[in-house]
Amino acid sequence: MLTDVQGRKSLNGFKLTRVGVTDVKKQVTVQRDYGSSCLNCVIDIFVDLPSTQRGSHLSRNLEVIAEVLEMSVSRPVSGLEALAGDICQMLFERHEYASYAEVNIAADYFLDRSGPSGRISKEPFKLMAKASGKRGKGMRKMIGAQAIGMTACPCAMETIRDSVKGNVSFQGDFPVISHNQRNVSTLMIEVPGRFEVEANDLIDILEQSFSSPTFEILKRSDEATVVINAHRNPKFVEDVVRDILTKVLEKYQDLPDEVEVTVRSESQESIHKHNAFAERVTSLKELRE
Repeated sequence: MLTDVQGRKSLNGFKLTRVGVTDVKKQVTVQRDYGSSCLNCVIDIFVDLPSTQRGSHLSRNLEVIAEVLEMSVSRPVSGLEALAGDICQMLFERHEYASYAEVNIAADYFLDRSGPSGRISKEPFKLMAKASGKRGKGMRKMIGAQAIGMTACPCAMETIRDSVKGNVSFQGDFPVISHNQRNVSTLMIEVPGRFEVEANDLIDILEQSFSSPTFEILKRSDEATVVINAHRNPKFVEDVVRDILTKVLEKYQDLPDEVEVTVRSESQESIHKHNAFAERVTSLKELRE
């Protein structure tokens, strides 16, 4: 029998919060009511390590991923958060010394989007899922999405309006110029046991909260429409986060109060060398109050 080096007593007796493997690439087919999607996923998988044990058995993590995916052939994966939960639960079976387990999954995702002229293109997004829990105390699962859009700065717009007042006339509702940012926003929401949250709905919420969505293919007239629409709807990064939170409340009135919500947004500045960032980590109860 080979020596279990990981199982030896720790040399200096410190507990470790997370030990595991990252960047595990697997192909996963997710089956939803409206069809199936084959996703190229990147998985990070962790357990804690007690002070009495020198190392974690990392190969067990890879075995767990392989076995859960093998089971998905006969029992299709209903969502990335469900997959993360199944992997997380099996980690406790394989790591008898662990009291905490965590699984994070990210995947590129594409949806058909109609541009200003009606042209359909495949637009890229990112899906995210997380499952974590303590042994014997239940599992928390979250599903999320990330989208890229555009914002126009309200502050610069007003400054320009003031500076050109009396010198330049703007006809009709034509917006004042401003500087723009590429905005990257993320929405993650907890999915309780008997509920479902569609990732496509999260993407819709994100895109509707920018000054304007952005598109892979734009002809000249489409470019003009996107820029004008964005300047008619100027937003700070704080506005983006608050608009996402508002839409979450409107969309998920049936979800219980204890559901956790995370929204973060980063505007990649065009006239500064830094970026602007805003975030809210909260529960539906706090938002409803």
